[in-house]
Amino acid sequence: MENELYDVVIIGAGPAGMGAAVYAVRAGLKTVVIDRSPLSGGQILTTYEVDNYLGLPSLSGGELSDKFREHADQLGVKFITANVQAIEETAELSKYRIHTDKSILQSKTIILATGASHSLLNVTGEKEFTGMGVSYCATCDGAFFRKRTVAVIGGGDVAVEDAIFLSKICQKVYLIHRRDQLRAVDSLQKKLFSLENVAVLWDSEVQEITGTDKVTGISLYHKKSCEQSQLDVDGVFIAVGIVPDTELCKELVEMDEKGYVIADETCTTSKKGIFAAGDIRKKQMRQIITAVADGANAVGSVQSFLNKTFCK
Repeated sequence: MENELYDVVIIGAGPAGMGAAVYAVRAGLKTVVIDRSPLSGGQILTTYEVDNYLGLPSLSGGELSDKFREHADQLGVKFITANVQAIEETAELSKYRIHTDKSILQSKTIILATGASHSLLNVTGEKEFTGMGVSYCATCDGAFFRKRTVAVIGGGDVAVEDAIFLSKICQKVYLIHRRDQLRAVDSLQKKLFSLENVAVLWDSEVQEITGTDKVTGISLYHKKSCEQSQLDVDGVFIAVGIVPDTELCKELVEMDEKGYVIADETCTTSKKGIFAAGDIRKKQMRQIITAVADGANAVGSVQSFLNKTFCK
């Protein structure tokens, strides 16, 4: 067990966690970041190119992550590679023990920045071509497929929104759905069906994503006809859901029915001294820039909490 007491322990080293770390250290808070991977960055590490982060266009996800980590390292942020196993509230007011597979840390506050993971199709080629034609974010990567042919997989609001967005950029968009009707709201469906360059393939499942050094097509199984076909596409956008990484805190803070931590723009959760930043938090948009902003907001709330609780 570490005997030292931290002002804040940040769990997760994605954009939200690293953003929080930079703000916390600059605020003079005793800070440590815990992440299960030695490579900071979270989901952006799987993004081939990022072109919508203000002031830093046309970087790969890895390059942007390196810049985030370099900034944190220059400020002397302490990083620990470990798996967090449990968070324990101590008998002392507003103090926590964070149990990892390597040690136990003590802190006055915690920022949860564990992020979320995109639901996978779990088909051959998905993992191999992630970042090389397979994407989970149309607004992030759509511009790289300008005037080309792409497929969107899914039938909910996000999938339909992605198809509508891509229709403005791409020559042809296929929306592939395993059922015979969409789950998206009516207003989105009406907009989708009005687009001339969008085709919906009903009752169809992706069996394989094909290509060599990049995506060139997908193999489909058509459920009603029991036939298979090959569709030539340059990119595949998978929008079959997202899963917040909240297993660690499911008994600790209030969450919604989908497992997202309920916290407003101050990132304050239902548990005093615990804050949630980034994709783990219930909110409208999940982008790199909003995750970094959450990190800054969370630290502002941490400072306010520490001043009210420990500086009386």
